[in-house]
Order: sequence, then C-alpha cells, then structure tokens
Amino acid sequence: MLFLVCLWSCLTISSAGSHSLMVFATYTIGQTPFPEFSVVLMLDDLQIGYYDSTTWSVLNRSQSFSKYQDEEKSDAGLIFHAMYDSMKGRAFYLKDHLNHTDGVHVHQRLAGCALLNDDKPGVVQSMDAFDGQNMEEFTFDMEKDYIQMKKPWLITWNEIQWLSVKLLYGKICHPVCFKTLRRYLSMKKNNVMRKVKPRVRLMRKKLLDSQGLRISCLATGFYPRHINLTLFRDDRPVDDDQITGGQILPNGDGTYQMRKSLVISAEEIHEAHKYNCTMKHLNLDNKLDIIFDTDKYDPGGSFSLFVVISVLVFMCVAVLIVTALIIWRKRRAAGQGSETSQSKYSPTPSSMHDEN
Repeated sequence: MLFLVCLWSCLTISSAGSHSLMVFATYTIGQTPFPEFSVVLMLDDLQIGYYDSTTWSVLNRSQSFSKYQDEEKSDAGLIFHAMYDSMKGRAFYLKDHLNHTDGVHVHQRLAGCALLNDDKPGVVQSMDAFDGQNMEEFTFDMEKDYIQMKKPWLITWNEIQWLSVKLLYGKICHPVCFKTLRRYLSMKKNNVMRKVKPRVRLMRKKLLDSQGLRISCLATGFYPRHINLTLFRDDRPVDDDQITGGQILPNGDGTYQMRKSLVISAEEIHEAHKYNCTMKHLNLDNKLDIIFDTDKYDPGGSFSLFVVISVLVFMCVAVLIVTALIIWRKRRAAGQGSETSQSKYSPTPSSMHDEN
C-alpha cells in the first residue's frame, strides 16, 4: 500500500483545483493471507469503496444513491473484472520475463481519471509496478483519441489488440470513470471541496556539533493537499539534494502538512546570505514569501548567553549571602550590646540585701 501511495503522489492527472477518482489495485502471485486481487477506490484523498476477489463486490465506505446501486454494481463488475484479467496475465508474464523464481510476487496498478479546473474531463491514466519497481505508464486521451504508452516491459500488440484496448477505454472506462467521479463529488462536496489556508511556522535549531544552523519552513493545516513550497538562497531556489523533507503528510484532522529544512554551516552564516521560504496554495490569493533572519544569529550566542546568565545568577546569590551575613552580624552585635547594658545598670541580689 505504501508503494501505491508513492505512485499516487507521482501521478500528475490531478492538479490543484481539480478532482480525481483513483483505484489502487493489487494482484498477488503466491500464498498469502490476503485476497488474490483487491482494489481501493479513492475520491481525491477519501476512500469511498473497496473491492476484492473474495466477494467480487464493492463495499461502499459511504452511503450511495439508492437509485444508482444496481448501475454501480454493474459498472464495478465490468471494470474490475477487466482489470483483474489484465493484471493477472501481466503479472505471470512479468514473472517469467524477469526470470523471477516461485514465491510471492506483487503487481500493482494505480489508475483513474480527473476533472480539469473547468470541469472538463481530462485523460484516463494508469501506472504499473511489479515487485515494487519498473513502472510502466498508460495514457488515454478521449478528446484527441490516442493512446500513449511508456513500457519498459514491451509486449508486441497487433492491430486487433490495439483496437480492443481503445474500445475498452473509449466506450467503457472513460465514461464510467467520469460519471462516477461527478456522482461522488456531489455526495462528498462538503469534504473534498472545502478550502483551508495553510498555517506557516519558521523554525531554527542550532547544531552543536558543527556550530551551524538548521532552518525549517513548515506549512500545516491546509486542504486540499496540493501545495508548492520552495526554499530560496539569495533569490535562487536551493537544490533539492540540499533539502530534507518535502513530503506531504496527513494531519489527524483531515488536513495536510509539509516541511522543508536546510542546514546552514557556520561559514555560510557569516557570509550573510538571504534565505526565504515561499509557498503557493489554492486558498492563498497571492504567493506567500517569508524571510529567515539569520543576520542576528551568533553561532556561539547560546553558549555565551548561558555563561552570562550563569555569572549574573552567581553574583546575585553571592550578594544575597553577603547581605544576609552582614545583617545577621549586626543583629547579633546589637543583641550582645543590649545584654551588656542591662547587666551593668541592673541591681544585683546582694546589693539589694545590703540596702535592706
């Protein structure tokens, strides 16, 4: 499932402002506790259905329109059975073609469609992987009436096979996908059409081992998940190999977050470069640009501040102790002087007896 999520993030048919209907399909060769074939159906980032070869039926995660239940059952049976036959044949071909031994092997497919920003149908696209690697891509464009394939595992198709594939996607997959997508969008519009602006946090952390600095730009709490976050040095984008993070991760409340970090050496800090973070999101009217203030950062500042505070605290404690000692000695001296005065002027018992 994790590999399918990675494929989903790479697939470009759904962009900012559009909506997609995707299926995550898995066919397994070998003995496992899982169904031979299973499908997870997603509307944008919401799971709306599940299908497997144990029951051969769709389990809806949300209430469907009752008048469309028979139609949806028929569509699912037609599409997913065709996908099962395709992936099964493909999996055994790839197992032999790649000289894989017996055991457990997994063929995965991510396929679906997306509505464009103007609510027009886009392309139908799929990506395949076998044992977690070696992807191949398939794109069907209904408007242009053409098929594009990028296949590292080439299979020679004759004219009849090409025609059958075009008919399958043009007459069945394309119309069913967009019909279902629009239907579920009307059902789930309060979830998938909500818009939440990102909250931004800038973070700095001193690196004790190198006296350098790690700066991070975090955008969190946004929806939908599409966001563009870039770190700049002197108004030029920082190379990707210098940046850590950058994955879009889910929050517990249905929103998303993204963090990008950059390590700045002590030498670079003294060179006084300008660092800033920019982001673009569907709910931001303009590009958000935030500047990191590293000019005031002293690589040894934290240690120096600690020393100064420690000295001040020690001096305050010492002053308090000395003051307390002086007060105590004065009070003690005053007490002893009072006792001496009383003993000097007070009559003794013997003198009182003599007077009597």
